[in-house]
Amino acid sequence: MTSCFNGGAGWPEPVVRVQHVSDTCGDTIPERYVKPPSERPCLSPAAASSGGVGGGGGGGPNIPVVDLSMLDVDATSRAVAAACREWGFFQAVNHGVRPELLRSGRAAWRGFFRQPAVVRERYANSPATYEGYGSRLGTAKGGPLDWGDYYFLHLLPASLKSHEKWPSLPSSLRGTTEEYGEEVLQLCRRVMRLLSSGLGLEAGRLQAAFGGEGGEGACLRVNLYPRCPQPELTLGVAGHSDPGGMTMLLVDDHVKGLQVRSPDGQWIIVDPVPDAFIVNVGDQIQVLSNASYKSVEHRVTVSAAEDRLSMAFFYNPRSDLPIAPMPELVGPGRPALYPEMTFDEYRVFIRQRGLAGKAQLQSLQANQTAAAAAAAGSSSTCS
Repeated sequence: MTSCFNGGAGWPEPVVRVQHVSDTCGDTIPERYVKPPSERPCLSPAAASSGGVGGGGGGGPNIPVVDLSMLDVDATSRAVAAACREWGFFQAVNHGVRPELLRSGRAAWRGFFRQPAVVRERYANSPATYEGYGSRLGTAKGGPLDWGDYYFLHLLPASLKSHEKWPSLPSSLRGTTEEYGEEVLQLCRRVMRLLSSGLGLEAGRLQAAFGGEGGEGACLRVNLYPRCPQPELTLGVAGHSDPGGMTMLLVDDHVKGLQVRSPDGQWIIVDPVPDAFIVNVGDQIQVLSNASYKSVEHRVTVSAAEDRLSMAFFYNPRSDLPIAPMPELVGPGRPALYPEMTFDEYRVFIRQRGLAGKAQLQSLQANQTAAAAAAAGSSSTCS
């Protein structure tokens, strides 16, 4: 049974690896993976078999592309800010992370997911930290499941980082992941300065709200989406906005799958630029920017023909630091849209229910608006 189940580790029910399901389910996926009709992707037969999808590929709309090598820093900041205000996403090209490191990182993690199940299960995770080899996000018994396995690990703060929790096979994985993490971390800090300047603030202001350099959090989730016989019925990751600060996503180099909500509300397939990072704003930056920057809903489709691997680097505020709209972005006619909350408090919602669109951020904004209206009514009554 160890080849397909993790029966304990604090989960409410046995965890079945999607790699195992893919290998054994034949032509029909289990009911637990079937999404409601309103949440299913619209796939053409050709797209389903190839990994592409309809609704945006093949010359349709795409997220903005920003060249980070431009000499004009102000122009770069304006381009990044415009993309994050309208789309919440952009593709970063000429970003400074070496292309050979991108390729070696993908290769190392593909090597891990090709290890025998008994090797992979040595690193089975639990909902206590999520660190390790996993196959589900929500802790609710009987909750919906996505068509994907993952490996989650901590990079910052240093107190949470432990190479012993990282796979030892293939032998190149730990060293490659360490190097990859260091380079992407520097890129995140650079983009934070551009985002801050784009708000009309000092370049280091947004970083300071995260806890300053060295005080922020960072983690990596490597996702494997196995081949699926019915990709039109399920998703590799359900629609959601990222709960953290910012995500640097390295997608598969030959299989598409990321879909993003366009500004007009349509799902579009992202057409990746080779060696680019797909960068997106998370909920914490939407809160800090008082919704000047948008964390946008996105999801992942799967392919009937091929496995797909991606590497998501999550850059987050210090987990116990109160996060609220920055005072510089609040004023008369521009009230704070969100209450103060730590990232630790915020992600409790995700860990209980799993991914649920933008429900958490929307509920916080609604509660804040209601509280402000009640306070205004009370003030007018007292006067």
